[in-house]
Amino acid sequence: MPGRGVQAACPIQVNYGNPRRNNDVTSGVRRLAKWFGKARAGQREGGETGFAAEVARLNASRVAGESGRLRDLFDYLVARGPDAPSASQADIAHAVFGQAATEGDDATVRVYVHRLRKRLEDFYATDAQGRADQRLSIPAGAYALRSAAQVVDGAPEPGRRAYRWMAPIALGCTLALVAAFVLGRVLAGPTAPPANALWQPFIDSDRPIMVVVGDYYMFGEINGFHPDQSRLIRDFRIDSPTDLARAQEEEPDRYEAAEDVGLTYLPLSSAYALRAIMPVLTQNGHRVGLMAASELTAATARDYNIVYVGLVSGMGLLEDVTFSGSTIKVGETYDEFTDGKTGKRYASEEARRVASPVYYRDYGYFARFREPGGALVAVIAGNRDTGLRGLAPMLAGGHLPAQVSRLAQGSGGLEGLYQITGQQGADLSEKLLAVHPRR
Repeated sequence: MPGRGVQAACPIQVNYGNPRRNNDVTSGVRRLAKWFGKARAGQREGGETGFAAEVARLNASRVAGESGRLRDLFDYLVARGPDAPSASQADIAHAVFGQAATEGDDATVRVYVHRLRKRLEDFYATDAQGRADQRLSIPAGAYALRSAAQVVDGAPEPGRRAYRWMAPIALGCTLALVAAFVLGRVLAGPTAPPANALWQPFIDSDRPIMVVVGDYYMFGEINGFHPDQSRLIRDFRIDSPTDLARAQEEEPDRYEAAEDVGLTYLPLSSAYALRAIMPVLTQNGHRVGLMAASELTAATARDYNIVYVGLVSGMGLLEDVTFSGSTIKVGETYDEFTDGKTGKRYASEEARRVASPVYYRDYGYFARFREPGGALVAVIAGNRDTGLRGLAPMLAGGHLPAQVSRLAQGSGGLEGLYQITGQQGADLSEKLLAVHPRR
């Protein structure tokens, strides 16, 4: 589970778009396939001529320079042509750099390919001439020049086939999240527990509620020669496509094969938490939306009251908003809390013990407050999965502990900590450690 410096698990894709019926998608794909079949014939006729013209234009602009190894690399890829298969590192090392053929990884080749790819991207970023479909690039995971039309319409480069296995995982995990959300709506009504004092202000408010779920960015590492060895990676220094692009520029050796694949994932405990909380929030037909924390903006708080559900490490923008006015602080890692009033420190034990049958302690944080713009905010967050799974049903129930209920009935904010005892991912018991008023 996520935490600073800890490997993430269970990738779950978050797809937010308009639902479409399968038959609409199928017929649309057929129409596109038919159109592409007609278009390809025409593209082949002028493809080589357009490629040569675009190469001449790039040379006139000295994109790869007039001489040197970068120009040699460009000329080598040009000579292979737009339809040639991707070259290997060994081919380029021998032909361009005069190095002996090797089957091992060649950092020199990767660095120069990255530089040439960046030169092409920088040129086209400010170029207002030429045809967009003839622009040349070096696709990630390949060592070949391709036109924009080929990248959109052509067969996948080596390495891109590795994405096929992501689809069923992404679909299955998305359905799990959607099922939890829909189940919450279905259960709302006579069978839903009455809203306790923590949630009643949300039900009474005229504002709709936006449920924000903590998510995590993932990118792919593409192996152009062994697609089956491609993988998804969660790097805690990289939280967006922008971060990935910056890392590729600063550390080309490390991130040369990395590519944005449009994936974020959710901890499975988020689905359990939504199942408990959604029936309460949707009572009396109250409008409730759902979004990922990575999509949250300041404008959201202008139009909605916000309920965060997830791990502390996935809060994104809400982390600063929440803990800037809190006496409970996140420790040196996301596995720790410190109670500023008592000085006590609480560290999750889940990461070290979840695989064994021993008991361990995890922690959950909750809060309700108004942010400066007037939005009502609630936070239900665990250090790790066990904390979130145990915390959400407790706070969604019809009866809160007396100390929590007393503060929740007031007009001010409140926050608190729970200890959740777990065993191999199951939450077994809960203990209220602290509850404080907050501004």
